[in-house]
Amino acid sequence: MLTVVIVGSKGRMGQTLLACAGRLPELRVGAAVDQGDDLSVAVGAGEVVVDFSAHTVTAGLAERCAAHGRPMVIGTTGHDENEKARVRACAKRIPLVWSSNFSTGVNTLFWLTRKATEILGPGFDVEIVEMHHRFKKDAPSGTASTLAEIVAGARGVSVGESLRHGRKGIPGERPAAEIGVHSLRGGDVVGDHTVIFATPGERVELTHKASSRETFALGALRAAQWVWGRPPGLYTMQDVLSLK
Repeated sequence: MLTVVIVGSKGRMGQTLLACAGRLPELRVGAAVDQGDDLSVAVGAGEVVVDFSAHTVTAGLAERCAAHGRPMVIGTTGHDENEKARVRACAKRIPLVWSSNFSTGVNTLFWLTRKATEILGPGFDVEIVEMHHRFKKDAPSGTASTLAEIVAGARGVSVGESLRHGRKGIPGERPAAEIGVHSLRGGDVVGDHTVIFATPGERVELTHKASSRETFALGALRAAQWVWGRPPGLYTMQDVLSLK
């Protein structure tokens, strides 16, 4: 039986993780911690740490996990470049699964987006639209950012130079290499993502819609079971699902 520690346990995803873990006989929750709790004690309470807290917590938590030799699963988004660099450094010492989305369906969308970009080529304009509940703090979603990175990588261009977040005024004609990303917020939407490939005469749309956070929670717990015993390194849900 694998013992996991849930960090961010009072949040929406944390509560869903606890509920899902309670239904899996092969898992046990060693500790459920949140803001104000002692993370150093919590890290030692399990074999794998699952983080769905806040971007300001992740890097320090990863450093604690590395110091204790604890594998980690990260589902938190919104990290700045410094925070990302600190987490990547920890992957040299521990196995770490870091994904913007742990849903099997979304990771299939990642795979399909890469293939579609390769097949359709630069003649198709790409726009990414995501919608989440009104309480989500970061934009665009981590999943939308990953989709943009996939498109840019498949095209061999810099994601930083290609991105356009929304449009206003008179921005001029759309550059061919542009990757548009648009964030919608409202209601209780769990997570919708659509990748649009458009060229004169036709359009291809790839869409994933989540109606329950359990899809993300079960995927993250699957990743926790997968990462235990792996060598140090930075992994994604694509590795867990053998989609690479």
